[in-house]
Amino acid sequence: MTSLPAPNVRDEYRKLPAVDALLRRDDVVPLAIEYGDAAVSAAVRTLLDEARTAIAAGATAPPEADWPTRIAARLASKNRSSLRTVINATGVIIHTNLGRAPLSSAARQAMEDAAAGYNTLEYNLEAGERGSRSVHTRDLLAELTGAEDAMAVNNNAAAVYLVLSALCSGRDVLISRGELVEIGGGFRIPDVLSQSGASLREVGTTNRTHLSDFEQALTPETAAILRVHSSNFRQIGFVTQPTLVRQAALLHEYAERTGKRPLLIDDLGSGTLLETRAYGLAPEPTVQMSIADGADLVTFSGDKLLGGPQAGLIVGRGELIAALRRHPLARALRVDKLTLAGLEATLQSYRRGAAAAEIPVWQMISAPLDQLESRALNWQAALAAAGIEALVEPGESAVGGGALPGETLATRLLVLTPPAPHEYAARLRRGNPPIIVRISRERLLLDPRTVRSREDEELIAGIKAAWAQQGE
Repeated sequence: MTSLPAPNVRDEYRKLPAVDALLRRDDVVPLAIEYGDAAVSAAVRTLLDEARTAIAAGATAPPEADWPTRIAARLASKNRSSLRTVINATGVIIHTNLGRAPLSSAARQAMEDAAAGYNTLEYNLEAGERGSRSVHTRDLLAELTGAEDAMAVNNNAAAVYLVLSALCSGRDVLISRGELVEIGGGFRIPDVLSQSGASLREVGTTNRTHLSDFEQALTPETAAILRVHSSNFRQIGFVTQPTLVRQAALLHEYAERTGKRPLLIDDLGSGTLLETRAYGLAPEPTVQMSIADGADLVTFSGDKLLGGPQAGLIVGRGELIAALRRHPLARALRVDKLTLAGLEATLQSYRRGAAAAEIPVWQMISAPLDQLESRALNWQAALAAAGIEALVEPGESAVGGGALPGETLATRLLVLTPPAPHEYAARLRRGNPPIIVRISRERLLLDPRTVRSREDEELIAGIKAAWAQQGE
């Protein structure tokens, strides 16, 4: 068989249009109105450079008629936001890499309203003078948790850091060795303690810590006992940790004997205001329980099980929250108007008793299995009509986001078996919108629990488009 001759490189270079010639084309000039002269010129020069590189490697010059389309595509790609909306078909509800908790329609509307104009962020309408931004969530958080006071900072790590810096710096903080956890991004509780100026005093062992360990470690230099909830891992087997109630009782007894009262700080991590057992999940301590059990301060996240925007929430005794507000770090860690607006709207859903109906995280957790199966079967039928074979099988969804480790919810999965599953998954990610799936045993798994019903049509269209590209 005779091989085709290599293209004449010099001839291919000659086929490349000049920059000015491309910029003057009738089908390119309108792009300058949309994107600007400089952006169009840069895109043209970059595409010509890429074409020269490709020709040098043995390719042919792009057809002359293709240049306007190539330029438009490059400009659209360059002007597309890097923070893109995706369809989460993984079944992981609070997906850290995909933005954690989706917001309720009320929270989104509140944030849009706050962004659209001026507002009462720090203005008291009754008095006609400067107010405090803390009022927008303080009373709601206090009412919902039973705490005396509350405040918000920009995430839960910041909340813990502020509490330790403002109230424990220069003194000892007792913590069980079994709670020296590392959270996402490599941040470790011992490092947070060190940066705050507090001194870490480990008590007990990795798997068993008794109340007597804390009792023996208490000294006049003890500022607090810190309990860190194991939000992202679980210990099983020969494990013991004292309850919060018993730790609170120990500190009260210590105060009666010595006149000194160390604080009891409970870092719940994800945190929840709803009883997880009601949704078929393992029991998770609620914020209300921690306050009732005697914690002086409780910290938790706003964007995990609460289902709101990213925030770190601190609730507890009034004089302690007041001290936190006065600390210089509080200004550095404060949240903005958009976060406060979304957080207030989210908390209002809890106040109305409508969290499970209105907040996406809880909508997904509480989604009935028969509804999930019906949607998966509808996906299967829509794909079958396009000649794409898929199965519907039992599976499991995960809560995710460092909440309820090891806990899963029964679901129904759409299963695709394309010839090259990893390449097909990559094509789904390159779609518009991108579709994120799981791959297990060389099969693609799509979970309707984390796909909003309004996204169904886009999901099916994306699967079809990626399927049509196979072999290209």
